[in-house]
Amino acid sequence: MKTIDLRSDTVTLPSPEMREAIFEAELGDDVYDEDPTVNSLQKRVAILLGKEESLFVSSGTMGNLISLLVHCGRGDQAIIGDASHINLWEQNGASSLGGISLRTVPNNLDGTIAISAIESAINPDNIHCARTKLVCLENTWNGHPISLEYIKQVKDVAVKNQLKMHLDGARMFNACLALNVTPEQLVENFDSVQFCFSKGLAAPIGSMVCGTREFISEAKRMRKVLGGAMRQIGIAAAACHVALDKMIDRLPEDHESATRLAQGLAKMPHIKVDAAQTKTNMVFFDSAVASVSRSELQQQLQKNGILVGIEQRLGIRAVTHYGITNDDIDNALARIEKLALTSGQSARV
Repeated sequence: MKTIDLRSDTVTLPSPEMREAIFEAELGDDVYDEDPTVNSLQKRVAILLGKEESLFVSSGTMGNLISLLVHCGRGDQAIIGDASHINLWEQNGASSLGGISLRTVPNNLDGTIAISAIESAINPDNIHCARTKLVCLENTWNGHPISLEYIKQVKDVAVKNQLKMHLDGARMFNACLALNVTPEQLVENFDSVQFCFSKGLAAPIGSMVCGTREFISEAKRMRKVLGGAMRQIGIAAAACHVALDKMIDRLPEDHESATRLAQGLAKMPHIKVDAAQTKTNMVFFDSAVASVSRSELQQQLQKNGILVGIEQRLGIRAVTHYGITNDDIDNALARIEKLALTSGQSARV
């Protein structure tokens, strides 16, 4: 039985074109700014996003950490969503390594944060309070695209209070597709942006940090102190060039596959899903059998060759990506349809 891996779009493998580009890459020492493949990638991404410069880093977590370290000094405050990747999945590195106070405010189920909550989280200019310096948003957030109209509302608050804005745009190209906007339009209101090549764009490694020339100059210093300065890293950047050439244009396939999965699950009486909430490449669902927990459903899916994750607030998470075909989706649906959901406790009885 073929394993259908829907845990994340990070499990993608590089395409044959990427492997060939890696093999053929022109290389140099990037610490000396002499790797031509990296240099051309950084220039290309800066133009694509309408920013002055960009910097190649090893991961999205490093990109977010670098950005917060540049924007905030020790003791300064950054406002983040309580269900954001920065808060839940990055070890609070900005606090432990940078001494930055992370002020969490609730994410709504569509990934937005109430404007009133952001305003309330901004500290007054008072010697007793940490200086609020930054607001961070995430797009997409658990597959939900955040609209330009909402981002502009947050920007207005930031400008009024002299705050910077950072975007964790790990899957920003999925957001661009869902919102029918260009990357430059999506990020124009942010002072810094991080996005990943190693998720939906299927490269084996790499993320980008983008911003002003001054910001990137400081980001390079932060990357160095974190041990992130790399040498002949054009072998990775070469695959990222292919990702920009080929993988953005194929993202509609992932969105269509996710919709196909959600609509198929919606027809099953033992599965609970709101197919209309599938906006990009993520599907969230639950067991409609009250006695079957998410972890039990996850285990039963795994026994049937379907690997999925769990998002605490939204349910079982299935992510479509490069390498998952319509046949895989139909195969997964057929297996799920045959599940006789029983809880571990009832099974033991």
